[in-house]
Amino acid sequence: MRDEWLEDDCPCGSGDLYKNCCDLFISGEAKAPTAEKLMRSRYSAFVVEEPDYVFSTHDPATRDDVDLDEIRAWSEQSYWEGLNIVATEGGEENDTTGKVEFVAHYSSGDKEQHHHEVSTFTKKDGEWFFTDGALVNNTYRRDEPKVGRNDPCPCGSGKKFKKCCGR
Repeated sequence: MRDEWLEDDCPCGSGDLYKNCCDLFISGEAKAPTAEKLMRSRYSAFVVEEPDYVFSTHDPATRDDVDLDEIRAWSEQSYWEGLNIVATEGGEENDTTGKVEFVAHYSSGDKEQHHHEVSTFTKKDGEWFFTDGALVNNTYRRDEPKVGRNDPCPCGSGKKFKKCCGR
């Protein structure tokens, strides 16, 4: 499926053509020079269904913990809609470690999903590898129970919430 993308915009969102961007890394023609470029190319590998690249760019020290069939299934069973890089820390060409916070947007079936993660990368012998990822939990917790629309308004007016402050 990789070849189908060659003349299209790169799925990583760089603005370049795929053949001039992430395909250079996925095809093995070049190595990603920064942690962010490795992150972008790993995302693109999911889009173009190249799970072997995702596997091969995982840190060799923990690669045995990775399930290639799981990566393949996620890649093939999802419709990838875009990548947003939220922040980077280190990970430049002269660094040996780096972090990239990103949000990958995709749908699985008819449900939209957002994978928000901070990924850690390590450079070994001049090559960047994905080391670990921590999901970012954006769950909002209320200090008090939610006020229902038919509950009395908490302002004390005596009206229903929907007729008062809930407007």
